Amino acid sequence: MKKVKVGLIGLGTVGGGVVDIINKHAEDFKCRAGVDIELARFADRNTERFAELGLDPVLCTTDALEVVADPELDIIIELIGGTGVALEVCKKALESGKHLVTANKAIMATSGHELLMMAQERDLNVRFEASVGGGIPIIGPLKHSLVANEISQVMGIVNGTTNFILTAMADEGIGYDEALSQAQALGYAEADPTADVDGHDAAAKIAILASIAFNTRLTMDQVFTEGIRTIDAADIEYADEYGYAVKLLALANRTDEGIDIRVQPTMIPKLHPLAQVNGVYNAIYVIGDAVGETMFFGPGAGAGAAASAVVGDVIEVARDINAGHVTTQCTCIDEIPVRSIDKLRTRYYVRMTVDDKSGVLATTASVFAKHRVSIESLIQHANDNEECAEIAYVTHEAYESDVQAALDEIRLLDVVRGVATLIRVEDF
Repeated sequence: MKKVKVGLIGLGTVGGGVVDIINKHAEDFKCRAGVDIELARFADRNTERFAELGLDPVLCTTDALEVVADPELDIIIELIGGTGVALEVCKKALESGKHLVTANKAIMATSGHELLMMAQERDLNVRFEASVGGGIPIIGPLKHSLVANEISQVMGIVNGTTNFILTAMADEGIGYDEALSQAQALGYAEADPTADVDGHDAAAKIAILASIAFNTRLTMDQVFTEGIRTIDAADIEYADEYGYAVKLLALANRTDEGIDIRVQPTMIPKLHPLAQVNGVYNAIYVIGDAVGETMFFGPGAGAGAAASAVVGDVIEVARDINAGHVTTQCTCIDEIPVRSIDKLRTRYYVRMTVDDKSGVLATTASVFAKHRVSIESLIQHANDNEECAEIAYVTHEAYESDVQAALDEIRLLDVVRGVATLIRVEDF
């Protein structure tokens, strides 16, 4: 059994979790997994972390590239985050002949193909299970357990911050701003929550999942992305009346016209398993032609969850080192186009504020009809302002381009005070 030496770069929350797990279970790994793993070098800009984690100062440095250059190391774990120094570390690790384990979704969703090809040319491994879903095993199953299937759909709730916010809004009847403040107070949301609430985090993750599921190359800039800032307590209430829950859904479908890939607030039936995923939990739903429908559920963030996935990757790489082979890296062999969002055909929920007088419903309905959008139902709630009314429409299936054209015209009507929210409705 070869001793596999590991360099750990980035000693934040997840890095600290990796140290704890390996210190606690290194002897167990020899029996349970057949690998002898040693954390041999460490790097972090915050020198106080070395003492906090009880690390030998001789093994520690503030220079990440010093660790990467160490000829004694077999594996580099990159837990810096971002796409600047972290990407340089990843490339240098592969160039120096070291296997790479990363939790960096931003890198894998933008430069993942480049790293995988670099690894393939050098007979090296790149593992990135922790980049999606925290502790949920999903990348491994897509690459191995489900490889016998043609995957037609992969979707899920992959951002714990937004799921917490939407759950709080539904359970407590509060608005977006109050729910966000709760998430920040509990440490679930950053002081600047942009990456989460605007959907960028989820876009990176669905780009990674779809690339693997459909054996193609997708980057996060190809993902149609909308966040949850426009969702109001009223929308949650209307959705409930219609029998739906509102979730920030990351979704990728294989269609005859290409890959339909998007991140957006979505109304899903309350009986669907994804509608039952609340708080900071994540869940990923995969449909294959042989296996049918499967769902992977668990904590999407946190030191223990993400560190568990990182150490799992390290163990798998160590096994490959002992066996003298490398697992196939890049399977992105198919050139599949991304379908334009304009070609999406689904149902839509639209909430707007209008003048409270006769003929308004007929006027707005006529504009929808002009653009081939048929109204399925509407709900009108009482409004404190006697001069205006709030109405919520749900349409029959229609094309995105037609719905957007109708709303552009409706916004210009004198009787319309504003279109507040548009949410796509998925019935699966």
